[in-house]
Amino acid sequence: MARLVVIGPGAIGGVLAALAHERGHDVALAVRTPFDVLRVRTGADGEEREVPAAVHTDPADLGPADWVVLTTKAHHTASAADWLKATTGPGSVVVVAQNGVDQERRVEGLVHPDATAVPAVVVLGAEAVEPGRIVHHGYGRLTVPDGPWVDGLAALVGGGDDGVEVAGSTDYRTDAWRKLISNAVANPITALTMRRNEVLAEDHLADLVLGLSREVVAVGRAEGADISDDDVTALRRHYATMPAGTGTSMLYDRLAGRPTEHEYLSGAVVAAGARHGVPTPLNATMLALLRSM
Repeated sequence: MARLVVIGPGAIGGVLAALAHERGHDVALAVRTPFDVLRVRTGADGEEREVPAAVHTDPADLGPADWVVLTTKAHHTASAADWLKATTGPGSVVVVAQNGVDQERRVEGLVHPDATAVPAVVVLGAEAVEPGRIVHHGYGRLTVPDGPWVDGLAALVGGGDDGVEVAGSTDYRTDAWRKLISNAVANPITALTMRRNEVLAEDHLADLVLGLSREVVAVGRAEGADISDDDVTALRRHYATMPAGTGTSMLYDRLAGRPTEHEYLSGAVVAAGARHGVPTPLNATMLALLRSM
């Protein structure tokens, strides 16, 4: 049995915490907004189950853990500093399960110097409908750089009919930028239109989806990612077959009145484009609109 602390158990963290607890691990939840008990429902009409993991609001109540999963939004990383300091020690593995690229850099200087920070690309359909109440709409995959932590992470949250797939990657930079293609398209469009993912397949948005995607591909290639127009084609096919009713994290944040992480999605594309001299007019426009919300 491993000891796991989930910092920021919203949609993603709540599902991962539930999976780890159901696999017999000792799970603690580090929260900013307290709630009585974590509840997770699979599907809109599924049975809601309670997860009897301890809910903590004070970092002083926790000590170093074997695993720490950071699932706060990217722009809340700094506010998790006290939690990260309290829960990491020599040998701790910190999984930075956030959107964007270079996630591990966000926790530099915040975790124990002998802890290992591991970035993760998360693809998981989940929605926090209120603090402590999560709907898992389906599917789940964590991609991390290949290393000794892959098997341990799979033991925490993988396996069974409901576990997420855990994959080790020998080219994590490419995986992170491939995910950012989708994030820089789907998140802004759904957040600005206040519509769920089916909007992404509508014909009148085809040119915008294509243009945003191709800008991200050009910037990602300049950053060293092995991505191409084939990824754009695959993304458009994916949008055409997405389950109805699902949304993006940025849409869910807007619906809940929370700040969005546009600086780490559209902003990351625009900033990297500027460094490499790659034009990103469409992503820059989306960023300007998101900053104005």
